[in-house]
Amino acid sequence: MSLKIYTRTGDNGHTGLFGGVRVPKYDLRVEAYGAVDELNAALGLAAVHPCQPDMQQLITRLQSELFELGADLAAPGLHAEKRGKAFVKRIRAEHVLHLEEEIDRYEAELEPLRCFILPGGSALAAALHWARVVCRRAERQTAALLHAHEQLAEPDVNPESMRYLNRLADLLFVLARAANKRLEVLDIPWTSEPAEE
Repeated sequence: MSLKIYTRTGDNGHTGLFGGVRVPKYDLRVEAYGAVDELNAALGLAAVHPCQPDMQQLITRLQSELFELGADLAAPGLHAEKRGKAFVKRIRAEHVLHLEEEIDRYEAELEPLRCFILPGGSALAAALHWARVVCRRAERQTAALLHAHEQLAEPDVNPESMRYLNRLADLLFVLARAANKRLEVLDIPWTSEPAEE
């Protein structure tokens, strides 16, 4: 039996979290995991641009991890949970460490940054910069969720999700620069136009 894409259960402006709790679609938790979903789609757009196998594999792995992060944010609580056939993996410190290792690896290919750069250069770099700004929005929305829930007697938002998004945005910036370098396209330096008199 296949599942229908529509359920009609959200027609009143509510949606279900993992575990069955229903909340308004503007709930901070829904905003946070919705932004993570947007980030995943932005990475999908980046992945359609030609890039070297190591970068392609990394983008695919990041998309899989973002699926896990979205589930983590959609499941109140801090521990791995199983309900029926569904199992929620939590983002862990090891995920964040792995992002830091990738940042160091790609940054080693680059010259030190001496000025601000504009998002762009190659199509791949532009797509990675777009994913980066979506990531920063997901980070802000996750920060709002964490702040709103930190006063609970038992916190129910994984703090590693915030650290993960913070490092991921940094990684996407480095990947955009690495993409330009590998494609022999210069980063676009930002220059301040002199004020008109």
